Amino acid sequence: MNERKYYMDVVKKFSKKLKKIKVFITDVDGILTDGKIHWDGHDIGFNRSFHALDGYGMKILKQAGIKIGLITGGDSNSVKVRAEYLKMDYIFVGTEDKRHALDKILQDGFKEEEILYMGDEFFDLPILMRVGFSATVPSASLEIKKEVDYVTRAKSGEGCVREVIDLVRYAQKIVPIIEGYNA
Repeated sequence: MNERKYYMDVVKKFSKKLKKIKVFITDVDGILTDGKIHWDGHDIGFNRSFHALDGYGMKILKQAGIKIGLITGGDSNSVKVRAEYLKMDYIFVGTEDKRHALDKILQDGFKEEEILYMGDEFFDLPILMRVGFSATVPSASLEIKKEVDYVTRAKSGEGCVREVIDLVRYAQKIVPIIEGYNA
């Protein structure tokens, strides 16, 4: 099956759910990153590598009026800097009990069915099972993969977030805004 047909079939299958998404939230380690944590050897702390495709995809969602954010158990300066650079609407760091972060998002007037969450660990399950659309990566445990709507083809930290963003874009007919270019 060609790649375009595969994604269009996925969008068709989940169209009803994807069209409702107003908030796109993701875990960090194992989703936005490959899960590797690098010690810099100094007092600055741990560093992670992020994929540019994911960041640009989040920018596209923001342009379309969809809120973006992250919820992570880690509390790293590199994560905070990345979130601020992308002008994320929601930044929750240093909490493995992610239910409280989801509840705060819901207090902003969103419904669970309007939230998409990507996570890969057992402490992500309480959110993955509540939101309108849930996704994970191929390296997640079987129990996680069993509970989510979608398992990406892309690996952790290799554009898996952009893959899911593109599903939302296709379902909601979101076209990126490119300055100086009119399609």
